[in-house]
Amino acid sequence: MTIKLRYLFLVFVLSIFSTSFAQKKSDKTNITPPLEKDYYENLEWRNIGPVRGGRSLGSAGSPGRPNEYYFGATGGGLWKTTDGGNEWAPVTDGQITSSSVGAVAIAETNPDIVYIGMGEVQLRGSITQGDGVYKTKDGGKTWRHLGLEETQAVSRIRIHPTNPDIVYVAALGHPYGDNEQRGVFKSTDGGNTWKKTLYVSDKAGAVDLIIDRNNPKVLYASTWQVQRKAWKMWGGGPDCKLWKSTDAGETWTDLTENPGMPDGPIGKIGVTVSPADSNRVWAIVEANEGGVFRSDDAGKTWERTNDERKLRQRAFYYSRIYADPFDKDIVYGLNVDFWKSTDGGKTFDTEIKVPHGDNHDLWIDPNNPQRMISSNDGGGIVSINGGKTWTEEDYVTTQLYHVMTTNDIPYHVAGAQQDNSTIAMPSDGWEHMQARGQGDGWAYAVGGGESGWITQHPENLDIFYAGSQGALLTRYDRSNGQSRDIQVYPRFFSGEPASALPERWQWTFPIMFAPQDSNVMYTCSQHVWKTTDDGQSWEKISPDLTYADPSTLGKTGGIITMDMNGPEIYATVFALAPSNHDINTIWAGSDDGKIHITRDAGKNWEDITPKDLPKFSRVSIIDESIHNPGTLYVAANRYQVDDRQPYVFKTHDYGKTWTKITNGIKDGHFARAVREDPVREGLLFLATEHGVYFSMNDGELWQSIQLKLPDTPVRDLVIKDNDVVLGTHGRGFWILDDIQPLRQFTPEMTKQEAVLFQPSNTYRGLTDASIQYYLKDQKDTITFEIYDADDKLINTFTGSKPKYEIDPNLPYWLRGGSSKPTTAKGINTFTWDLRYPGATTFDGMIIWSARPARGPKAPLGTYKVKMKSGDYEKTYSFDLEMDPNLKGITKEDLDEQFELSNKIMGKTTAANEAVIKIRKIKKTFSDSKDKIEQNDYNKTVTPFLKELSEVEEALYQVKNQSGQDPLNFPIKLNNRLASLRRSVEDGDAKPTNGAYKVYEELSAELDVELEKLNNILEKYKTKVNPILMKNGDAKID
Repeated sequence: MTIKLRYLFLVFVLSIFSTSFAQKKSDKTNITPPLEKDYYENLEWRNIGPVRGGRSLGSAGSPGRPNEYYFGATGGGLWKTTDGGNEWAPVTDGQITSSSVGAVAIAETNPDIVYIGMGEVQLRGSITQGDGVYKTKDGGKTWRHLGLEETQAVSRIRIHPTNPDIVYVAALGHPYGDNEQRGVFKSTDGGNTWKKTLYVSDKAGAVDLIIDRNNPKVLYASTWQVQRKAWKMWGGGPDCKLWKSTDAGETWTDLTENPGMPDGPIGKIGVTVSPADSNRVWAIVEANEGGVFRSDDAGKTWERTNDERKLRQRAFYYSRIYADPFDKDIVYGLNVDFWKSTDGGKTFDTEIKVPHGDNHDLWIDPNNPQRMISSNDGGGIVSINGGKTWTEEDYVTTQLYHVMTTNDIPYHVAGAQQDNSTIAMPSDGWEHMQARGQGDGWAYAVGGGESGWITQHPENLDIFYAGSQGALLTRYDRSNGQSRDIQVYPRFFSGEPASALPERWQWTFPIMFAPQDSNVMYTCSQHVWKTTDDGQSWEKISPDLTYADPSTLGKTGGIITMDMNGPEIYATVFALAPSNHDINTIWAGSDDGKIHITRDAGKNWEDITPKDLPKFSRVSIIDESIHNPGTLYVAANRYQVDDRQPYVFKTHDYGKTWTKITNGIKDGHFARAVREDPVREGLLFLATEHGVYFSMNDGELWQSIQLKLPDTPVRDLVIKDNDVVLGTHGRGFWILDDIQPLRQFTPEMTKQEAVLFQPSNTYRGLTDASIQYYLKDQKDTITFEIYDADDKLINTFTGSKPKYEIDPNLPYWLRGGSSKPTTAKGINTFTWDLRYPGATTFDGMIIWSARPARGPKAPLGTYKVKMKSGDYEKTYSFDLEMDPNLKGITKEDLDEQFELSNKIMGKTTAANEAVIKIRKIKKTFSDSKDKIEQNDYNKTVTPFLKELSEVEEALYQVKNQSGQDPLNFPIKLNNRLASLRRSVEDGDAKPTNGAYKVYEELSAELDVELEKLNNILEKYKTKVNPILMKNGDAKID
C-alpha cells in the first residue's frame, strides 16, 4: 500500500471514529431533560381496595391504653387502632422507606413510644426486605430511622418494662445472602446507638427474643441458620442455637446442649418465659425429635412435653410460642392453627378459632390476659375475651401478585391475593352493575387461586382464566358461576423437587391470549403451551426455554423439614409477550434469566438474552411495544440472590441489541414490571419494590411518580384507557387517573401560563367529563364554558380558590354534580357532570325523591369546553357517547328522554318561580305591615295574601320543616314534577307512556294554579299597588 493510500485510509478510519464518537456524545447530550415536578405532582393515586387484609408478622398492644393496638403489615406499613380494632389506619405512610413491618414493640411506661423493626423472617417465597428500625415518640405521628439498615429482617424488638431507652433488636439479617449485621443488638439510649451483643456467624441471625418480666436482666434468644434463594429455602445447622443472658444482654450462654434438649441437627427455635414463674421456660424446637420443650429451672434442664406435628409443621414459617402472664400452666402455640395448652405444654387440645389461618405473633396484656392482639396471614386481630371472638380483618393491606383490567366499561380490576382468592372489583363504583360482594366490599372471584395470573376472554367478557399454585388453571364464567379445570398437565405435585417434575409450574405463571387471534391462548411451564379449543387440549410449542441449572432444581426446606411446593419450583417461563403485530412472533422470559423469541409460531426459538442480564435474574414482566414491531421492554430483578439493583432493558431490533435503561432509578428499587403507554410512543411506566417511575423518553431517564402513594412493593402495573393501574403486595389496587397531561405534553407547554388538555370522550350515564388543565402559577380566577355542537352556551363555571373542601356531612342525595374549577399551580381537574342547568329552587325547600337543582342529562353528541385564564383562551371538543352496556336503546330514545326532561324541568321552574313570587309579595307586606293603615290591611291585604297562600300551598308543601316531614304531609305539585323528572332519567331509556300521561296531568294542574295566580294578581293589583307605592315599595306588575 502506498503512503498516499495509507494516509487516505487513516483519514477514513479517523472520520468514522469521529462520527461514531460524535453520535454517541450527541445521543447522551440530547436526552430529554426531566419533566418539572410541578407539571405532574397534582395527579393523584386512588386506592380502590379491596378491604381484605394481608399478612402480618408482628403486633402489640398497650397495657395502659386498653383500646390502642398496632400491627405491622408485611407490605403495607404500620397500622393503628384507638377503638379496640373496629377502625384501623396506617401511621407510617410517607415516613418510612420500607413497607414491611415485621416487629412491633410499645413502651409500657409511655405508650406513645413505639419501635418497629422492618422486614420478614418467616421466609416464604414472597417476602419483602426491610431497612432497620424506626421509632416514634408521639404515638405514630412522626417517625425517626434508627439505623441497622442491613439487618433486612427484624424478628423481634423488646423494650425494658420500666426503661424505654433500653431496647433490644433480634435481627435475622439478609434473607438471600451472608452478612454481618445480624444477631441481637442492644441500645441504652433509645436507639441512638447500637451494640451487637449476640452474633454467631454471617449465615445465622436472631429469630426470637424474650425478656423475663420479673428480672429484666434475664433474656432468652434463639439464632437460626437459614438462607433463601428463588429456587430454595435451606434452614438448620450448627449455628441454630438457644441462648440465655443474665446480664441484660451483654453476654450470652448457649443452652442448646443442656440436658433434655434434642440432639442435632437443630433448626428454628421459638422461646418464651412465663411471667408467672421465671423458672418456667418453653421452647419449640425444630429437630428430628423436636417439639415443645419445657424447663422448670430457667433453662438448665429440659423436658419434651409435646411432639405433635400440628405445632411444628412447616417450622420455617411458624415456630412461635407464648406464655400466659398469670398462669404458668397456660401456653399458646402458633402454627397454621392457634393452639392453647392449660397443662404446662403437655397437650394443646384447645383450638382458638381466628378469622384467618397461618398465625405468626401474639401479644397478651401483662395485666389482663383476656386482652390480646394476634398476627396472621390476614392481618392483625384483637380479642378482649381471651380469644373467644376477634375483630375483623377489614383493612387494605391486600397482597396481590399481578394486576389485570377487564374490558368492561367502566373496567374492573382483578388480581390474585396472597393466602386468599382471586378478586375483581370496579375501577369506579358499582352504580352501573348488579354484582354484589363477599362481605369485604363489592367484588367477585374469577376462579384460580391465591397466586395466579388472570386473563379475560377478549370477546366473551364473562369468561375468565386464572391460575394458582400447583399448576391450577381454571375457566370461569361469571354470568352463571360455571367453572372448569383446564390444566395443561393435571399431574398433581407437592413435596417433590423440581427435578422430579415432568413440567415445572411456578407459583404464578403467565396466561394470555394472542392479540392477533382471540382463539389462541398461551400458558407456560418451562415450555410455552398453546390452546385453540378453550383449554380442551394443549400443544407444546417450545423446548425448555430456561437455564435449567441442576443446582436450582433440587430439594428445598432444610436439613430437617422439607418444604416443596410452587414457590421454589424454578427454571420456568415466568413472562410472556405474544406479539401485538404478528401472530407468529412470541417473546418469552424465564425466572432464571433467559429471554427467547420465536418468529415462526414456535417452530424455532432464538436465545436473545441481553449480555448484561446475569444468570439467576427473574425476568418479571416483558412488554412489546404496540407502536413498533421488534421493540420489547424487560423488567428483571435479582433480589433473591441478594442483588437489589434494578435491571430494565429495551430492544428495538428483535433482541439483536439491547440497551440497559436504569438512569434515575434509586438503588434498591428493583424492577417488577415495565409497560409502554399504548397512546404515546416512548412513554414508559415502571413498577418497583418501592413505588412507580415514568419515563418520557423511552427509558433514557426515569422519574419517580410516587406522589402520595405509600411505599409498598408494586408487583405489577398496566395501562388501561387513560389510567395507570397498580397491583401492590401490601396495599391493594391503586389507580392513577387521567394521564393525559403526560400523553399530551410538549416542551412548549412549560413556557405557557396555562394549558388546556384535549378531553377524552366520555360515556353518558357512566362517567363525568374530566377536563384537565395546567397553570404555571396559581391564578385568581378561572372560567370554563360548556357549549353544544351548535356553539350554544350550556353553562359557565368559575372558580377562585386553589382547593374547594367537600362537606363530609353532606347527605348522599345532595352529593355529586359538577366540581368548582380550581386555580392551583400545576395540574388541575374540573369535572362537568354532563347535565344542563337545573330548575329554579328556593331556600328551605324540602322535597322527596328528586333533585330539581340538577339539570337534565345531556343528550348524545359533540360538546365543546372553553377555558379562560388571563389572556389564555382555548377550546376543545369531545364526544358524549352511548353507554355500550345498554341493550335495545337508540340515540333517538335518549334524545326523547332529554326533551321530556327539559319540559318537566321547565314546569318545575315555573312552579318554583311562582312560589318565589308569592313569597316575595308576602314578605313585602310583612315588612311594611306597621306602615299600612289597619283598615287597608284588613280589607285589602289580608284577603289578597290569603288567596296567594292557597296557590302557594297547592304548589309546595309549606308544612315541611324537616327532612322526614314529607312522610307526614301530602306531596304537592313542584315535588311531583321534580320526582317525575327523576323517574324519567332513572336510567338511559325512552320515557314510558305512563311518564307522558303523568306529565300531561301535572302540566294541566300547574296551568290551573298559575292561572289562579294571574287572576289573583289581576284582581288585586289595582287595590294593593297604591298601598305599596304609598310606602315606597315596588308595585306588582
